[in-house]
Amino acid sequence: MRVGIPKETKLDEYRVAITPDGVHELVKHGVTVNVEVGAGVGSSISNTDYMAAGAEMVESAAEAWAADLVLKVKEPQESEFKYLRADQTLFTYLHLAAYPKVANALLAAGTTSIAYETVQLPDGSLPLLAPMSEVAGRMATQVGAHFLERRHGGRGILLGGAPGVRPARVVVIGAGNVGWNSAWIAAGMQAEVVLIDKSLDRLRWVDQIHQGRIVTLASNSASVARAVADADLVVGAVLVAGDRAPKVVTDEMIRAMKPRAVIVDVAIDQGGCVEGIRETTHREPTFEKHNVLHYAVGNMPGAVPHTSTYALTNVTLPYVVDLATEEIGAVLRRHPELVHGINTSRGHMTNKVVADAIGMPSIHFSDSV
Repeated sequence: MRVGIPKETKLDEYRVAITPDGVHELVKHGVTVNVEVGAGVGSSISNTDYMAAGAEMVESAAEAWAADLVLKVKEPQESEFKYLRADQTLFTYLHLAAYPKVANALLAAGTTSIAYETVQLPDGSLPLLAPMSEVAGRMATQVGAHFLERRHGGRGILLGGAPGVRPARVVVIGAGNVGWNSAWIAAGMQAEVVLIDKSLDRLRWVDQIHQGRIVTLASNSASVARAVADADLVVGAVLVAGDRAPKVVTDEMIRAMKPRAVIVDVAIDQGGCVEGIRETTHREPTFEKHNVLHYAVGNMPGAVPHTSTYALTNVTLPYVVDLATEEIGAVLRRHPELVHGINTSRGHMTNKVVADAIGMPSIHFSDSV
């Protein structure tokens, strides 16, 4: 089998789908790896690094996409739809609930697509989403602190305050991987931190780990409204696997916030958990609404591509090796969690949660082969 690694084309996306060590592992298993020239440059990985690992460098995106298994980081952009084929497997972050046009393109082409973010273990955890959630959560606090500076549009508040001066109040909504990492970093920067979630067991765990340094609150509309109104920085970290994020922060809550407070909506990949939010870019990361600064970049970890690329390859590589060297049935028997990851196959939606989110019918993957 040939594995293709095209250069990412989403605006300001500098990650790449595999590291040289990952290429070396595939080549050791007899797999041909075609890497598009320049694919790793944004992640500080040179063409020479890939060639030393055994990759075959190809000059065009079309050549990389011609492989049997295509590895990417972000969903195909419209300029890449022409490369989709029925005899191809695509393994990447898709977030189809937020990008129905991509779903339509995959269905029209008959491509088998496996979404990193919906690969789900029996305990409900999302192993291929976890590293980027950790990166995005840690970045959310860093980004929020940056935009709280007056020259960047914020209230002019130092996250950790100063002796005799109250620190910023950070409210994090959602205590999963994104939320906990965001709250952890905020606490480390000496902010006042409130972490809100529906799961009392998760909040107990956070409380035990941080021993009261992070204030935990059970989530309901009233508690969220009070916390948001008093916040200098709000981090939206609500996730429903495969589905659109619920709108937890309403327009009314935003109107009640402090002037020039900051919202960072990490859930924007799944449509966002803030009412009226729209996706922004690294080049134009914020917009102002109701005198509140909104940050909603859809590929946050793309800003730290070296770290993100290595973290992503750490978790995807075992699956990639098996997909590239074995028949799909054998791979699914070994990794049944991959069944949840298959979003489309032979013109059918095969993940019911994702299909329901975009109003499409679905079938089980086994019925599509």
